[in-house]
Amino acid sequence: MTAHAAPGPAEGPGAAAARLTGHAAAEERPLSAALTEVALDTGQLVMVKRADAPDAARAEAAGLRWLADSGAVRVPAVRGQDGCWLVSDRVPQGSPSAGAAVRFGRELAALHASGAPAFGAPPPGGTEDAYIGLAPMRNVPGEDWPRWYAEHRVLPYLRRAVDGRTVRADEATVIERVCEGLPELSGPAEPPARLHGDLWNGNVLWGADGYVWLIDPAAHGGHRETDLAMLRLFGCPHLDDVLDGYRQAAPLADGWRDRVGVHQLFPLLVHAVLFGRGYGEQAVAAARAALTR
Repeated sequence: MTAHAAPGPAEGPGAAAARLTGHAAAEERPLSAALTEVALDTGQLVMVKRADAPDAARAEAAGLRWLADSGAVRVPAVRGQDGCWLVSDRVPQGSPSAGAAVRFGRELAALHASGAPAFGAPPPGGTEDAYIGLAPMRNVPGEDWPRWYAEHRVLPYLRRAVDGRTVRADEATVIERVCEGLPELSGPAEPPARLHGDLWNGNVLWGADGYVWLIDPAAHGGHRETDLAMLRLFGCPHLDDVLDGYRQAAPLADGWRDRVGVHQLFPLLVHAVLFGRGYGEQAVAAARAALTR
C-alpha cells in the first residue's frame, strides 16, 4: 500500500491501522510505548509501530521491502506506512532450533549476495538520513568500504561519544588508529552486500513455522561481515549453526574472526552515545584488540 499523510500526532495505533489498511481495528494490545498489536475486523493481526523521528517509518518500510525483494529471507509484509506509523504483519513466534539456524545462515548469505549499488546505498524509496534503532544513520554511497565505514559510520559517532564523555579523548586516538588502518585491517575487498544493518538478537524472530524472520532493519549496502558481527555482539541462539549454514553457502574470507571487533565498532559507539560509558569502554577494547591482530 502506498504511503498516506498522517492526520496528526493525536491519532492512536488502532486508528492508524484502520486508515492505512482500510480495515477497522477490533482490538488493541500495547506491547511497548511505540509498538501495538492490533486485531483487524478481518481477523488479521498486525503490528503498529509509531515512529517519532522524521522519515523513520519510511526508511524502515523501504528496508523491509528491499530485504523481501531479495527473495532470500523472510520479513513481515508492510501493510501501510506514512510519516508517523508503520503497519506490518505479525509473525507468530516459535522456539529457536539448530535446523532453523542453519537454514537462516544460508538465507542470510543469499541476502548478502543479492547485493547493493554501493556501500551506504539506501534501499529504493529509502532515505539518506535513516536510523539504526533510535540513532541517526546516514546512508551516503561510497565505493571504498574502509574509507566509507570510517567516514560515515565510526568517526561521526566517535565524535559524539567524546563530546558526551562516554569515550575519553585519549581513548579516541585508539579508534582513530583503527580507522586509519582499515585498508589493512578489513581483509580482502568485498562487493557491497545487501545488509539488514541492525542484526542483533532482538531483531531475529524464530517463527512458529520453523523459519527465522527479520524485523526492524537499518538496511543499506555494506560489508557482509558487519551483519555477522552484530549477531555475535549481543548473542544469538545457535549462532555457531547460523555461521555454519552461512559458510556452507558463502565461505568467508580468511581471518574473518579477527575482524569481528572492527565491524562491532559502529554499533558499540552508537550504544555508547545512547546508553553510556560501558559501551564506550567496549569500543575501545575492540579497537585495541584489532590493532594487535
